[in-house]
Amino acid sequence: MSDKPVDTGKRTWLIASSCAGVAGGVAAAVPFVSSFQPSERARAAGAPVEADISGLKPGEKLTVEWRGKPVWIVRRTKEQLDALPKVDAQLADPKSQRKQDELTPAYARNESRSIKPEILVVVGICSHLGCSPGDKFNPGPQPSLPDDWVGGFLCPCHGSTFDMAGRVYKNKPAPDNLEVPPHMYLSETRLLIGEDKKA
Repeated sequence: MSDKPVDTGKRTWLIASSCAGVAGGVAAAVPFVSSFQPSERARAAGAPVEADISGLKPGEKLTVEWRGKPVWIVRRTKEQLDALPKVDAQLADPKSQRKQDELTPAYARNESRSIKPEILVVVGICSHLGCSPGDKFNPGPQPSLPDDWVGGFLCPCHGSTFDMAGRVYKNKPAPDNLEVPPHMYLSETRLLIGEDKKA
C-alpha cells in the first residue's frame, strides 16, 4: 500500500468531469430516443396508434385516442351480436350505405360493421353535433330509451341512439352512423388504428 496522500482537488475535478460527461450523454440521448416516438403533431395529423385488446372481456369497452378523437373498441357478447339483425328495420342506415368512403371502410360494410364480428371499432363521436355518446349496453327499459332496447349507445346531448354496431336509429338528430376508422390487426391481440394497408 502506498502512503501517498490523496489529491482531493484532483479527485473532485475527476468526479465533476465524470458527472458532466454523464449528464451530457443523457442530454444527447433523450432527443435521439424520443425521435422514435410519433410527435404530438404527427399524432394530431393521424399517426396510427396501437391498441392491446388481450385483456378485453366480452361486454367490455376500451378507449384509445386517434387524431384527438376517442376510438372505442368493444368486445361484443354473442347476445349483442345476435341482436344486430333484429333492429335493422328501426335503423336509418342499417347497411351503412351513406357516405361509405367517409364513414365505413369496405371491410366493415357488413351487419357487424367490423373485420371480426365480436370486435367493434368506431369513433366515439355523435354525427349530430360532436358529443360523445355513453354506453347503454344493458338491454331493457331505461330512462331516455325505448322499452325494447337491446343495447347500444345514447348521446346525452340530443338523444340520438346507436345500436351495438354504431348504427343510428331512425328519427334521431344524428344523420349518420358512427365512423369506423381505418384499422387492421397486427396479431390476434393487437390492433392498429389509423392504417389498414400492410406496407
